[in-house]
Amino acid sequence: MTVLPDDGLSLAAEFPDATHEQWQRLVEGVLRKSGKEASGTAAEDALSTPLEDGLRARPLYTADDSAPEPGLPGFAPFVRGGRAEGNTLGGWDVRQRHTTADNAAVLGDLENGVTSLWLAVGEQGIPVASLGRVLDGVYLDLAPVVLDAGSEVEPAAGELLRLYEERGIAREAARGNLGADPLGFAARTGAEAFDFAPVAALARRCAEEYPGLRALTVDALPYHEAGGSAAQELGASLATGVAYLRELTEAGLGVEQAAGQLEFRYAATADQFLTIAKLRAARRLWARVAEVCGAPGGQVQHAVTSPVMMSRRDPWVNMLRTTVATLAAGVGGAESVTVLPFDHALGLPDAFARRIARNTSTILVEESHLSRVIDPAGGSWYVERLTDELAHAGWEFFQHIEQQGGQAAVLASGSLREDLATTWAARSAKLAKRREPITGVSEFPNLAERLPERAPTPAEPSGGLPRVRRDEAYEALRARSDAHLAATGSRPRIFLAALGPAAAHTARLTFASNLFQAGGIEPVTEGEFADSGATEACLCSSDALYEEQAADVAGELRSAGAGHVFLAGRPGQYPGVDAYVFAGCDAVAVLSATLDRMGVS
Repeated sequence: MTVLPDDGLSLAAEFPDATHEQWQRLVEGVLRKSGKEASGTAAEDALSTPLEDGLRARPLYTADDSAPEPGLPGFAPFVRGGRAEGNTLGGWDVRQRHTTADNAAVLGDLENGVTSLWLAVGEQGIPVASLGRVLDGVYLDLAPVVLDAGSEVEPAAGELLRLYEERGIAREAARGNLGADPLGFAARTGAEAFDFAPVAALARRCAEEYPGLRALTVDALPYHEAGGSAAQELGASLATGVAYLRELTEAGLGVEQAAGQLEFRYAATADQFLTIAKLRAARRLWARVAEVCGAPGGQVQHAVTSPVMMSRRDPWVNMLRTTVATLAAGVGGAESVTVLPFDHALGLPDAFARRIARNTSTILVEESHLSRVIDPAGGSWYVERLTDELAHAGWEFFQHIEQQGGQAAVLASGSLREDLATTWAARSAKLAKRREPITGVSEFPNLAERLPERAPTPAEPSGGLPRVRRDEAYEALRARSDAHLAATGSRPRIFLAALGPAAAHTARLTFASNLFQAGGIEPVTEGEFADSGATEACLCSSDALYEEQAADVAGELRSAGAGHVFLAGRPGQYPGVDAYVFAGCDAVAVLSATLDRMGVS
């Protein structure tokens, strides 16, 4: 340890250390001013934020917030990374997804920063017979190929291996993943049974002949896209991985060989700390499974920016969401990252969208230097504690699945679907009440926007777990408004009646305007109600002015033809007012009922 000479600039040397109890007393004072009485830990709890899976983000973390020793990067329990060097050797693998036989797009991506390919092959993507044409001009010894072939794993894998042989690629130079994931396919399609023998044969061939090629993917995206929480995603992935280990070892592979054939795929969301903790916890949990099985514990991770968080309205905001998610994936230690293009929810991405997607990783690695530090979040009391808590929650859900017979059993029985649906219902309530805002959709919508037009994507596998999106309830409302605009030439309207000076009404006028536009209802703020073309109205002002004027103005609006009168504010007793809109109200229910009354089908 280097001892620096005393330079006379001691930092805070004359001040005593602050204590946790002193901080709590300050919190008590702040809460008291807001009308809340709480002391000690109760005061601290009042400032905490509830998360899914029963977790809470507390307002203050200190060295007293204990967590198990995370170990060193590249060593068990692999919390700090699956590789000792992390992503410092050139950053993470930039993996672009392609669903159509577009060779020019594939080559363009590889020439401009993409380092591996993720190809949807089969009925829902690129025809198996077209695989060679899609990969024409691709240096297969330099660019790993990952397949997603669903039920056509055997022919797709056979075609890729044939291409390696035909093009003279040394077997030790072939890298990637054949993408077999029978349980993931069952989750997507509802298939109840599968023959694992061909998958085991592929795994054996990869283990014996292609050391850089894996045969199986443990894809947790079906559970994330069905509305699952981070812990449910972790638990389902562990149960799937364990099921594959059992099948492979029963087929004659050694446990080390079997573990080496698995790659895990997780969703990365714009909740950056939860994503970081999830990836760290996933490695820790799999290390525990591997320890029990007697296998090496490293987990190879592929992170994909969440399709659930992508919005169809104001899709350019998706660039911000995917940037935060990609940052989290990199900090969390994923070896490969796929950034979905910002127009993913609208259809096939164009060249600009693919460029932005691949450049997201490039900027974070090359310009932000994110990959220069191994485990950048390591040592953060918050991240370490969240990692530990999420690991326990994920392990509990994994045990819940195993107690019911394993992953195949919970998929067949429907119990997993029910668990995921319960989680999504709770989250949907938060979305409906705008407790979880969606910028450009539930907050700050733009009714005048012109959405980019995209060709439709190939049909996704269906019949199994549902695919949900955060924006789905609001999208349904906006679609009703769009249909009304197409049929009548105008959107449904509501008149916002501002009472008093701007200082009194601006805040609630803005609130009401945003709320109604989230349902595709155009606010009118100028002129008189009779000239607005609206059939309903909303009063916007301060509580003091409501006491003085709300009843009279509501009566005047009624006389002018308003069939329904809202008031922007907490519910009260104002004659002539039918309903109230306020922060925390069920916006989806309010907007749906309003469109119903307006005759918008």
